Amino acid sequence: MFFIDTSRNGKPVYNAIVNQSLDNYLVNDLKLPGHGLIMYINNPSVIVGVHQNAYAEVNFPYLKEKKIQLVRRTSGGGAVYHDFGNLVFENIVIDNDDHFGEYDYFAQPIVDALHDMGAKDVEMRGRNDIVVDDKKFSGMTMFKVGHSYAAGGTLMFDLDMDTASKVLTPEQDKLESKGVKSVNKRITNIKEYLDEPFKSMNADQFKEELLKRIFHADSLEDIETYKLTDEDWKIIDSRLEGKYDTDAWNYGENPGFTHYVSKHFDIGTVAFNFNLENNQITDINIYGDFITGGDIHLIEKALTGADFNEDGLTKALESVDLAANLGKIDAKPLVDLLLSK
Repeated sequence: MFFIDTSRNGKPVYNAIVNQSLDNYLVNDLKLPGHGLIMYINNPSVIVGVHQNAYAEVNFPYLKEKKIQLVRRTSGGGAVYHDFGNLVFENIVIDNDDHFGEYDYFAQPIVDALHDMGAKDVEMRGRNDIVVDDKKFSGMTMFKVGHSYAAGGTLMFDLDMDTASKVLTPEQDKLESKGVKSVNKRITNIKEYLDEPFKSMNADQFKEELLKRIFHADSLEDIETYKLTDEDWKIIDSRLEGKYDTDAWNYGENPGFTHYVSKHFDIGTVAFNFNLENNQITDINIYGDFITGGDIHLIEKALTGADFNEDGLTKALESVDLAANLGKIDAKPLVDLLLSK
């Protein structure tokens, strides 16, 4: 494994829109052979998953009032709040998908490093969370292109929990499925669980100490490193202009279809927003924090025109590969959800 330095002109990049586009460039364009790791800090921002409806996840008046960026990532997962007290880590693996989907494989170096820094009770739990004292401080996601992929997540060190709780508006069903009634009871910062001097550091200092432990190095200079070049940044900038810096990408469209149903399953939250005419689905969008390497539009296409009854919906959903394009879930619970409108 080697480190990919994403600083620019010798200075760290905090712009969340820029940082969230880096994994796409590294996987699709640069393709450095082997296993690389990036780690960065974002300015205050809300990051939504590629399949999420931002209008159902975010408190937009508060977002605008506090001048918080809204950024859509290229992978699945849920909406999260980032600020200068939060780290983001991503493993960039090229031409080897042996460990794709194995969240514990990529979490373990983080867990081991935090144990060494005093947080002895840190562990991987559930589908893609890292927790301490039964509270989540890191969530992970992945996206894949061919045999290459990015796998990483957030690491809350000293996040502003009050702002996070006000700007994120997760659906109540998701919270109830975890047996709690508020966001704040589910999450924590890792800072308070660390030994000194780590708990007295700022996020940038903590990042350096974490990297040294992940790479088993005495200093950052001892770590094998690729530094993004001027040519790399030229291409990254061009990608931003075409897609990732646009409102169309980051905010997405709110179709405002008549019916909206949502439920949290083992694969994550799945939501359907749809219109009906003559008891048939005429328009439908699928949202959620599920993680898939497939194409959910194939499922939307199959459901469009389907009779809105158990037989019609079941036939439509069984005509596509749900496991490949959504996750390991049968047609029946999805049919039940649709009919619960």
